[in-house]
Amino acid sequence: MSGTGYQTLLDCRRRSRYLRQHGFTTDQIAVILGLDHPATPLHLYRYTAGLTAAQVVETFHRLAGTTGAGLREARLYDYENWPQAGRRPSVFTLRLLARIYATQPVKLLTAEVLAGYPARDRRALRDGG
Repeated sequence: MSGTGYQTLLDCRRRSRYLRQHGFTTDQIAVILGLDHPATPLHLYRYTAGLTAAQVVETFHRLAGTTGAGLREARLYDYENWPQAGRRPSVFTLRLLARIYATQPVKLLTAEVLAGYPARDRRALRDGG
C-alpha cells in the first residue's frame, strides 16, 4: 500500500472508530468519509471498515472457502476503481464484500453503476441475496 493510501486508511480507521462510538452506522460513516475522500462506494466501505486490501482478500477467501484464485488484491483494486477503470464486480463478489463491510450489496455501488447491471442482478443486489 502506498504511503499516501496507507495514511488515508489510518485516518479513516480513526474517524470510523470515533463515529461508531457516537452511534453512527456503517452506511452513515461511509457517506461522511466520502465528503473528504473522493472514491467509489466500494472503496469508501473498505476505508470505513478500516481494512487493508490484503485483509479483505484474506477474509473474502475465508468466507468463500477459496484460496488465492478467488480474489487478489489487484482485482479488488480493479473493482474499487470501476467504472472509471478496472473491472465490474460480480453479484457474488459484492455479496461477500457487503458481508465483510457490514452493509447491503447495493450500497457498494452508485445508482449509475447499479443501472449497468442486468435487471436480475439489480434485484439480487437490492434484496441482499
